[in-house]
Amino acid sequence: MRFKWILFVAARYIFHPQKKSPSPVLSILGIGTGVFALIVILAVMNGFQLGFIESILEISSYHLRVGSLPHEQTEEGRSLLLTVPGIEAAVPFREFQALARGRREGQHAAIVRGLPVDAPSMDPSMASRLEFEQGFFDLAAGESALLGTEMARRLGVKAGDEITVFSIPSIFNAIGASSAENNENGGLRVFTVTGIFRTGYYECDTSWVFINIDSAASFSEMNPVLGIKLNNRFHDRQTLELVRKSFAEKQGFDSAVFSSWRDYNRSFFGALRTEKLFMFILVGLIFIVVGLNIYQAQRRAVLEHREEIGLLRAVGGGEQAVRLVFVCDGAIIGFTGAVSGLVLGLLVASNIPVFFDIIENIVNFAINIINTIAGYFEAGDFGDFYFFSPAVFYIKEIPSRIIPREAFIVFMFGFLSALLAAWFASYKVTRIRPAEVLRYE
Repeated sequence: MRFKWILFVAARYIFHPQKKSPSPVLSILGIGTGVFALIVILAVMNGFQLGFIESILEISSYHLRVGSLPHEQTEEGRSLLLTVPGIEAAVPFREFQALARGRREGQHAAIVRGLPVDAPSMDPSMASRLEFEQGFFDLAAGESALLGTEMARRLGVKAGDEITVFSIPSIFNAIGASSAENNENGGLRVFTVTGIFRTGYYECDTSWVFINIDSAASFSEMNPVLGIKLNNRFHDRQTLELVRKSFAEKQGFDSAVFSSWRDYNRSFFGALRTEKLFMFILVGLIFIVVGLNIYQAQRRAVLEHREEIGLLRAVGGGEQAVRLVFVCDGAIIGFTGAVSGLVLGLLVASNIPVFFDIIENIVNFAINIINTIAGYFEAGDFGDFYFFSPAVFYIKEIPSRIIPREAFIVFMFGFLSALLAAWFASYKVTRIRPAEVLRYE
């Protein structure tokens, strides 16, 4: 019963029809804007970052690797890995650096990876990341090759054309040797392009070439590496211990070398994490500014309702109860603003491409009107407007990824900033003496 009158008085101070102060409305708008902006910005940043990370881990780096296995034990090692809980796929591959030449003059550096013919069935997650613009995944023929879209563009080739691959280690080995001797050593081979893929990650599309794993053996004497995919890449440490234990119990696997995705690309992933942290802090300053505004507004509200506070204290309202009235004001402002910002932020973040299309259509409609008017005066013609033109940016649309945990943290930031501001502002209530206030009434 006691808490009901506190809520009643708090709601009356905010929603009373005769109340002239716009402070609560502005405070709600401030909290809502901060929550909305932070959710949308984090969703877009997550879309870009997770897209890059998943392209690296699903296509090039894998989650775990087991290397230095003898060639004849590769298949046995793969079978052993598939028995370990948490492992989704295991794929043997060979990898080396090379120069690739197409129809155009000049060469382009490439990372060549030899994969089994049935790699898509071995690793469905990798296959799902490869969007083939020409051809398809076909390494059945020993002289087949798959190129990224940017690599194909730079070499000036399409599906069905031939490229020449010259391994970089062979360049040094071939110093002083004749061209014929170099060809016999397998350092130079011609491949037919059977597919051109796009991953959406520029580094992969501009430098990767996939060939048959048996063909890759002729370029490098290094033993195959086993790339491992996990059900959850964040369980890599636990799974790595299980893999080590499984290999330790088998004879002949003493030379195996193990590594996790945390070991390679460490600097790149660390940079992405730091970037996100600083963006979170910078945009979070919105809540500090709004919190200070709420603090000042609540302090002013305490002074404006000084007589009412004295009356409430005089009729039995305790110091903490009256103080709670203004804390509830802050809670109502924070909750209303945070909920409205959360709902609107989730709506926009879930439909980022749609909203960008709407804005582009509105701007292009205005440009068409200007062009029509300018046509009567024989003025120049303005082109169409695009936020991210394919001629400039290597993306087709703005990616967005909402992480529920982060959305909840943002919501709590907005709510707590208003609540804490109101709590500190309400301290002024404790300095009001009912007798002094009512003496002059």
